[in-house]
Amino acid sequence: MKRVGLYIKRTNPDAVEVAREVSRWLQQRGIEVLPEQSLADALGGIQGYPEGAIPGMVNMIIVLGGDGTLISVARNVGDLRTPILGVNLGSLGFLTEVTLAELYQVLAQVVRGQFTVTSRMMLDAVVRRDGTEVGRHRVLNDVVINKGALARIIDMEAWVDDSYLTTFKADGLIIATPTGSTAYNLAAGGPIIYPGLHCLVISPICPHMLTNRPIIVSDKAVIRVEVKFHDEDVVLTADGQVGMPLKGGDVVELRKSKSSTLLIKSPSKDYFEVLRTKLRWGER
Repeated sequence: MKRVGLYIKRTNPDAVEVAREVSRWLQQRGIEVLPEQSLADALGGIQGYPEGAIPGMVNMIIVLGGDGTLISVARNVGDLRTPILGVNLGSLGFLTEVTLAELYQVLAQVVRGQFTVTSRMMLDAVVRRDGTEVGRHRVLNDVVINKGALARIIDMEAWVDDSYLTTFKADGLIIATPTGSTAYNLAAGGPIIYPGLHCLVISPICPHMLTNRPIIVSDKAVIRVEVKFHDEDVVLTADGQVGMPLKGGDVVELRKSKSSTLLIKSPSKDYFEVLRTKLRWGER
């Protein structure tokens, strides 16, 4: 372990100080730290790098923040498969499962090469308008087609491979990976899917037909959604962070990405413990 990239949640007031301590700890062990430029400016006296360049220059990335920060970093990693250690500065996260209290114990193991990773599926989404590609997104969690505040119920014609599924009449539609099953999909009544399973879930948001329910399909399937509306405010959102407006007749095509995100696992907890803690299962 020679070089480590460092990202933080910029709105967390404690993140810069934690990053300073982590940088000092790593440098004392002969490990070069490459922070994103805004973090370097806050730390002072250290060279910063563009966010998108860091993953190709390092052996590992440390993310200090929450799940949202990690998801944005995962998009920067792209095809590089640089492992990410997610450290949650608040409560335990689904992805940032290492707590601040155990950070240095885990780091000591990681720099010695004593760690395991879990590979998380990603999803590629292409938006076509009149047959021409007008948008492309790669996500770790989900792609959401959603109406604006004043839009009416929208019709979305859904296909799985060459088979017609149905035309959803709903406020929107979520297509999620197993990792994203605990995000918007869960809030919309979708199932929790173990990250190691090879599948995708399609969940309607507030469907007009109460018999429309989430459906799980193979991760080998190509999902195609054509939005059927006119003069409505409808948007596509990728991982809840980036997106684009849609027009009537646009086709969104989704399939499993060739890329995946490698997360360094906490040695002290497993996925089911994270679920119990985060969702407070068993509490009275």
